[in-house]
Amino acid sequence: MKDNMKMFIKKINKKLFEDRPEQFKIGKPMRTLQMIYGQHNTTGKCEAIFLGLSVLLLLFIMPVKGMSQEHSILSGSAIPGPDISRWLDTCNVSWNTPGPTSLQSMPTGNGDIGLNVWIEPNGDLCFLIGKTDAWGAASATEKNNWIKDGGILMKLGKVRVSVSPNPLTAQNASFKQILKLHNSEILVSEGDGANAVQLRVWVDADHPVIRIESKSTKPVSVKVTLDDWRAGNGDIILPKQAGQITWYHQNPDYADAHLQGIIFGGAIKGKELVSKDDTTLQSRTTDNIQLISIYPLTTRNLTAGQWLAQLHKQIGRIDELSLEQTRRAHQQWWDRFWHRSWIFIDDDEAARNIMQGYILQRYVTACAGRGAYPIKFNGSIFVVDNPQYKQNKKIISIDADYREWGGQYWMQNTRPMYWPRLMAGDFDEMLPLFKMYANMLPDNAAQVKKFYHHEGAYFAETSPFWGGLLYMGPEVKENWTGHYFTPILELSMMMLDYYDYTGDKKFAKNILLPVVSAGVQFFDQHFGRDEQGKLLLDPDNSIEMFWKAHDPAPDIAGLHAVISRLIALPTNLTGEKTNAEWKRFYSELPELPVGNKDGKQVLLPYTGPQIIKGHNLENPELYAVYPFRLYGLGKPNLELAINTFNIRKFKDKGCWVQDPIQAAMLGLTDIAKTYTAYNLTRKEPVLKFPAFWATGHDYAPDEDNGGNGENGLQEMLMQVDGKKIMLLPAWPKEWGNTEFKLNAPYNTTVQGKVVDGKLINLVVTPASRGKDVIDMSVQQQ
Repeated sequence: MKDNMKMFIKKINKKLFEDRPEQFKIGKPMRTLQMIYGQHNTTGKCEAIFLGLSVLLLLFIMPVKGMSQEHSILSGSAIPGPDISRWLDTCNVSWNTPGPTSLQSMPTGNGDIGLNVWIEPNGDLCFLIGKTDAWGAASATEKNNWIKDGGILMKLGKVRVSVSPNPLTAQNASFKQILKLHNSEILVSEGDGANAVQLRVWVDADHPVIRIESKSTKPVSVKVTLDDWRAGNGDIILPKQAGQITWYHQNPDYADAHLQGIIFGGAIKGKELVSKDDTTLQSRTTDNIQLISIYPLTTRNLTAGQWLAQLHKQIGRIDELSLEQTRRAHQQWWDRFWHRSWIFIDDDEAARNIMQGYILQRYVTACAGRGAYPIKFNGSIFVVDNPQYKQNKKIISIDADYREWGGQYWMQNTRPMYWPRLMAGDFDEMLPLFKMYANMLPDNAAQVKKFYHHEGAYFAETSPFWGGLLYMGPEVKENWTGHYFTPILELSMMMLDYYDYTGDKKFAKNILLPVVSAGVQFFDQHFGRDEQGKLLLDPDNSIEMFWKAHDPAPDIAGLHAVISRLIALPTNLTGEKTNAEWKRFYSELPELPVGNKDGKQVLLPYTGPQIIKGHNLENPELYAVYPFRLYGLGKPNLELAINTFNIRKFKDKGCWVQDPIQAAMLGLTDIAKTYTAYNLTRKEPVLKFPAFWATGHDYAPDEDNGGNGENGLQEMLMQVDGKKIMLLPAWPKEWGNTEFKLNAPYNTTVQGKVVDGKLINLVVTPASRGKDVIDMSVQQQ
């Protein structure tokens, strides 16, 4: 019995303590149990086991070094997670009056296909269909270069579903439209009693199909109509498609070569629906239950006939699936999504509005984040038409293909939606961004070779999805984004983070290292050296703010941050020769420019006399805080960074402004709270959905506004630096009832609660990472 007990203790000890902090790795728990058992070897075996397990339990809940008893790290099964459905239900969006237009629409989607859904006053269900790869071309007469260049991310069209008899014709008929976040579906209830009709709209998370399910108390007739405002102008509606509406868009011959060969469109069909004409389906008979399915498809380099054949195959595959099983799988996908991470704040109404803004922004991003291309900052796939759009001082009518700033990707505006994906655990949504830029690399490298006769590559700040560069030698006149080379450095930083979070070696070899190596090589070979042998970045923009500057701070900070991390990568991944080249280049980097203002040391936006005219509303010197994280909590010279932040010239809020993130990273709680709250409650006045953010400097819904709000809230709650995990670094004490789960590097999750400003019920997975956690709220007391 004694030998068996020893073996039992040994197994338990190994199971519980092999991954625990250092104080649990010296055999003390096992020796303690052995001592207890040895002293009580005459007791009954039940008592001995009870004593042993009691000690194990006491040791297991002992606090980790540096943490108080209130927030000891518990096992993952020690505390239940929050009621996800209940929390999400508090953030559902519910309306009691219909539309009347797309300005009053709410979004849903599956990561590639997105809908703007609304109900018109007559009871008709309407929705616009967007898709992440529906790239069209501007009209040959288009004069706005931002719209003309880079393609237009178009809608597939508008669909209208009408029910007869109309359930809203009765006086005081009830109406409700609700976005159910947990299951990602929009539910519509129209009418009462025998006239009641329920509609369910959802986009299958696993398959390219839109579903509209109707259920009525008594049998009704359903009519489905395609409204295609481009019909005859690039769009073709196929005639005589029995029981089906089929249409597609084909780009014209004058389109850019990268847009030619793209065809997108879809088909609509439904149970017992027959063709009334080429754009209308009508119920053959009345029924209580109806299913309408829409099958979008985009192809490249196929003929229209081949597109149609592929569409028929897609429809056939999907139609073989059980509706109930696909709906259940769809709901399970979203349930897993919501369990990746959460931030739930149960405080006053203002705090709850911030929480709702955070959750809705994460939802909108997920609805458009798994497609062929990254999210467009200027509206994503959720732009709408507006007959009274205010453009500068003019009122114009726009369709749902229109967006200010056009189809190009602006790195400074695109990044805000992607940095928060790391802590959220939405790693799948980052891959379209990485893949787009990785696909640009060969052509951009060839252009660098042609223009400058050296190796390496960079990405333009403003670029169509296929990339491309303009010649920007030192003699070229300065402009906003000409001598602007920073994007590849920030993208490299984000890719390195992705690798740290996921440990994905395939990604590191195929995407990370080719991109990062090309960027470092470009800076190494493109710029000369000064008399001290240090890199001389000149001419080089300090982002859009200062043109043709000397040694701009953003690029110096980016090179320091990126190359130091590259050097730390294992050489079996990078190679000894490459590592040596990085070390050599790192030794040649200049220091960040530092100056003095009002008797305090501050970071400067570029080196030398500060006489260059500014052109934007940016603080480039603070790139050393975010996105490059050279300064921050727990790092040297924090006061220098705080001084710089406090005297920054521009203190605007919203849109692409970085202040909420930088304030949180510097531990400036009140400022971070103010800016983050602004971002996550800043609804566009002419749009009804609470997370369709205001235009700002961009276009509504302004996605970078919401992304920066997400990022700010996360950084207030948790910050990471290498293996270090800092909790509550800038969390307001008044937000005293919060539940959270966030992701950290090295496949780590951190879950816990904040009650009355104290951290409790902390669960770190894997448990071995518990030793890396620091409760910043304790240090701040």
